[in-house]
Amino acid sequence: MNFKTRSHLMDETALKRTITRLAHEIIERCKGTENIGIIGIRTRGEFLAKRIAKKIEEVEGTAIPVGVLDTVMYRDDYRIKQLPAMEITEIPFDVDDKILILVDDVIYTGRTIRAAMDALMDFGRPSAIQLAVLIDRGHRELPIKADYIGKSVPTAKNEEVRVHMKEIDDRDEILLVEVQQ
Repeated sequence: MNFKTRSHLMDETALKRTITRLAHEIIERCKGTENIGIIGIRTRGEFLAKRIAKKIEEVEGTAIPVGVLDTVMYRDDYRIKQLPAMEITEIPFDVDDKILILVDDVIYTGRTIRAAMDALMDFGRPSAIQLAVLIDRGHRELPIKADYIGKSVPTAKNEEVRVHMKEIDDRDEILLVEVQQ
């Protein structure tokens, strides 16, 4: 599948600023860091969650528990298309009665977030689940809305948001690309 870059949405500096803002919004809305946990959706949501938790720790002086969630087994499209290999979910803390901040890089249809919430319920009963996303590109198919949004980017159906993170892509940037079939 070929693609053409339409727009450079964020560079490394803009991404750092956005993570800082998201961290401050989380602290403010949760009235501090007591009783919160951050869970990143594999793959890029994992690294984003770790960066947000690190920034919160820098600001508040308190370490925030971080987990990683794989949603493959909870997806509703497993019968329709070939899904990626299942990876390990690691939530090294009790989720009961915690405010969980679910983190993903891009929200599109809402189906990944629905799968993530279903998966989280297997781990316990949080007091609340809030959603933080780097990019909201619209086109929701389910009634799911992010609580914290790095940037809203209206997209066409033939466009995708490509998030690159140093941890796996050797660079930090976000691109809007046109997919050419």
